[in-house]
Amino acid sequence: MKLHYTDPISAGELHLTFHQTDFDQQFFQQGRKDKFLTLAWNDGPDQTAMIDGICYKFPAHTILPLMVNQTFSFEKPGQIIAWQYNRNFYCIVDHDKEVSCVGFLFYGSAETMFIALDDQQQNKLKLLLQVFVEEFGDKDAIQRDMLQMLVKRLIIIVTRLAKHQYLKEQALTDDKLDVLRKFNLMVENNYRKAHTVQFYANQLHKSPKTLANYFGLYNHKSPLAVIQDRIVLEAKRLLMYTDKSAKEIAYDLGYDDASYFSNFFKKQTGYAPSDFRNAKPTLLSSGK
Repeated sequence: MKLHYTDPISAGELHLTFHQTDFDQQFFQQGRKDKFLTLAWNDGPDQTAMIDGICYKFPAHTILPLMVNQTFSFEKPGQIIAWQYNRNFYCIVDHDKEVSCVGFLFYGSAETMFIALDDQQQNKLKLLLQVFVEEFGDKDAIQRDMLQMLVKRLIIIVTRLAKHQYLKEQALTDDKLDVLRKFNLMVENNYRKAHTVQFYANQLHKSPKTLANYFGLYNHKSPLAVIQDRIVLEAKRLLMYTDKSAKEIAYDLGYDDASYFSNFFKKQTGYAPSDFRNAKPTLLSSGK
C-alpha cells in the first residue's frame, strides 16, 4: 500500500509505503530530482539491503535511516514499512535540530545505522502506524499539522533508540555531538569543492585536532576519512549510474587534475575508475 500527502502551499510531501513489492529508490538510474529522507522498517526476517551499490544485512525488526541522495533497494520489499518526507514537509533546522532534516538520524553519524526494536517498541510503532493510516484518510484543514506531529513523534522515538544503541561514550556530550552533526551536514553540502579538514574546522570555529578528538569519542573514522569517503561514494555512484568519463567526474568533484583524482580513487578503493566501472558487478562488497 502507498499513501501520499502533498501540501498545496509548501509542496511538502509525506509518503507512507508498506508491504509494497516494488518499493525502492533508484535516483541515478531514473534521474529523479525529488529529495526524501527515509525511515525504512524491516518488519520481518533478516534480508539484504542494497545501498549505493553495497550489500548490507538488514536485520529483522530494525529501522534504517536513509539520506536524500542515497540509492537503495531491498531483497524483500514486501516486508518493508517506510516513511519518506521532504524538506518542505518537515525541516525546522534552527529550533528542532534533533528531529528534523538535519537531525541525529541523518547527520549525526558517519555510519549506516540499523536500529533494533524490541517487542515493546515494535508494538508502539505498529500503533503509531495505525494512526498514520487514519490521518492520511482525514482530508481536513488540520491534516498537515497532524501528520507533521506524527512524523515528529516517530523521529523522536527512533532517535532515542539510535542514541542509546550507537552512542556508548558518556564523554560525547550533546554539544560535541552537535559539532559532529554540523560537520557531517557541511561535508554533504561542500564535499565537491572542500576536501580539507581545515576548511570545515574554520567554519565550525574548532581546530582540526579538536574535531579529530570528537570523532575519536564516537567511532574509528577521522574527519578526513569522512570527507574522503563521501567523495569516493559520489564517484562510485557516478561511475555506476552515469556515462560520465573519469575526467568529467573528477571535475564534478572539485579536482582540476584528472590524473590526481584517478590516483586518489585507486588509493581509496584499490581500483582505477575505469576498472571499477567495468567490473562493478563484482565490486559490491558487503557493508559491516
